[in-house]
Amino acid sequence: MRISRISLLVAVSVLFSAAPLAAQALAHTHGAAESRMPTEGGQSAFAAIAEIVKLLEADPNTDWSKVNLERLRLHLRDMDLVTLRSVVTSAPTAGGAIFTVRGTGETVGAIKRMTGAHVSMVEMTGGPRIVRTELADGVRLVVTVRDGDARTGEARIRGLGFIGLMTSGDHHTMHHLMLARGEAMADHGNP
Repeated sequence: MRISRISLLVAVSVLFSAAPLAAQALAHTHGAAESRMPTEGGQSAFAAIAEIVKLLEADPNTDWSKVNLERLRLHLRDMDLVTLRSVVTSAPTAGGAIFTVRGTGETVGAIKRMTGAHVSMVEMTGGPRIVRTELADGVRLVVTVRDGDARTGEARIRGLGFIGLMTSGDHHTMHHLMLARGEAMADHGNP
């Protein structure tokens, strides 16, 4: 049996190209399996706590004797109550808006804790002026422009509404980490 030079070249080419193709196929199937893995650790509060746990475990300076994840869990519960269970009415006022935030049962305490801490944070970061008055069933917030273009600031305050103002700012994630680490910071009356 005589093998032609062309047949030999084809056979060698197939052998040399088969290994990279097989490796490439394996990489694609492995990558596809990884892309089908969930990225969120479950319900949002659970996922937020899981993220904090990863940060604490990755930090060799974590003082585990001070870590208090229950404090963070209670804060996240307050966030849920205020976001989903409070009743908000708004009315325009010169330079901004008046938000009346009311609830029943445990939501009332959550409203008072969350707005009290947030008003302090807004003041520290130079946001709009907020006058907070406690009510039996919640709070009243008078939010007005501190300075600058009154029309833009006024429109922004009204556009954001109560929940937009509560969520604005980059301090939330740092606050959660500080709560979990047991560091001194307003903890909304939670242990």
